[in-house]
Amino acid sequence: MSELSHLDQEGRARMVDVSAKPDSARRAVAAGELLTTPEVIALVRADNMPKADVLATARIAGINGAKKTSELIPLCHQLALSSVDVKFDFTDSSITIEAVAKTKGPTGVEMEALTAVAVAGLTLHDMVKAVDPAATLNGVKLLTKDGGKSGHWQRSGAAPEVERANQAVGERTAAVLVASTGGARGTREDTTGPVIAAWLTDQGFTVRGPLIYADAEIAAGLRDALDGAPTIVISTGGTGASPTDATPEATLAVLDRELPGVAEAIRAKGAAKFPLASLSRGVAGLVGSTVVVNLPGSPGGVRDGLDVLAPLVKHLVEQAAGGGAHE
Repeated sequence: MSELSHLDQEGRARMVDVSAKPDSARRAVAAGELLTTPEVIALVRADNMPKADVLATARIAGINGAKKTSELIPLCHQLALSSVDVKFDFTDSSITIEAVAKTKGPTGVEMEALTAVAVAGLTLHDMVKAVDPAATLNGVKLLTKDGGKSGHWQRSGAAPEVERANQAVGERTAAVLVASTGGARGTREDTTGPVIAAWLTDQGFTVRGPLIYADAEIAAGLRDALDGAPTIVISTGGTGASPTDATPEATLAVLDRELPGVAEAIRAKGAAKFPLASLSRGVAGLVGSTVVVNLPGSPGGVRDGLDVLAPLVKHLVEQAAGGGAHE
């Protein structure tokens, strides 16, 4: 019984003590649908239901539901939510609901995303019941969650739904990849990945990772980081001249286009203060619309790299996504 975190050794319900857990940027995506009739779909889309502003009312209800999750579900912690976004779409026979909830704290935000979907769906039911009392709220489920020790989790087969949810809220996502054999073994503390993750969060990205891989496994780590086509992937480590440093080779193998000026600027920034920084072989480029940048493995090299990226990153990711181009 003690394997369940909400039960104590005697099997009694408890609130989990998260006071010792570090804060982490956390995000969850949930979804559901209201099954109804084509007549209701047409009326809602035309804003001609007897109760007006159907979607606006359901959206506000979903956001309020997320904010009150700890009052509705007894063992949930009170969270300082940084964002709740509820979106709707239509099929021929349903109104689909997607909610993205974010926080920065010691515990996850998946229950808030699920509650947002459930309350928004129940509100939709209330708004359409005069026309279709048989409408059914169906399939409320968690699609993905990020943050904390467990990192990234995604429901099997949910990739297209997650991608649609990210597009619906204009989500900018990032992955942090660490090349460190000692870090992967647990014998060396990762001091650079958290710095990059915090910087990306400050830039407005939802961050997955740090993902820590041994130098010999960095190609697999890069595939992991690129899963789901994030907006940007920043790696740290494995860029030197050591025989085990393989990050540039793994990156070049997947790049569609290089961004040599970015890599050169990062080397120049470091070399101006520390001549050995010119030995870094890090590269930068695009995998589809995903920006990939290699940073050195030292804290100073990471700081220099982030200083170079700071004035570039917004325009760079916009261009990579097909916007912000010069006519």
